[in-house]
Amino acid sequence: MRFADIDSQGHVNNVRFLDYLEDARFGMFAIDLHNAGEEPFKGLVVTRHEIDYRRPLGFRPDPVRVETWVEEIRPVRFTLRYEIRDDDQVYVTAMSVIAAYDVERAAPRRLSESELTYLKHFSV
Repeated sequence: MRFADIDSQGHVNNVRFLDYLEDARFGMFAIDLHNAGEEPFKGLVVTRHEIDYRRPLGFRPDPVRVETWVEEIRPVRFTLRYEIRDDDQVYVTAMSVIAAYDVERAAPRRLSESELTYLKHFSV
């Protein structure tokens, strides 16, 4: 959490939660794969976000975490679910639909077998 994330009412601005979700996705698809010695996902685009704000989150020294898991996997897209929380409270629940995208062709693509295998590791 950054002090700049706080709005005039003293809590995290609703738009900043999208940044937190993005950070969690980046960690899941770039950092984790890189640490595993594999090529990170290339050409993923967000096609939908949905956020439910459960309670205000004010600036605080203690961190919150973004728990992230895969809810649904299809040949061209998958759905992520999130909770932004601490040990006691859930502040936000959210979901994102992510589509595989071929940047060179500017068109959707199918998820590769290695991408599907990786996603299944986070599936509930």
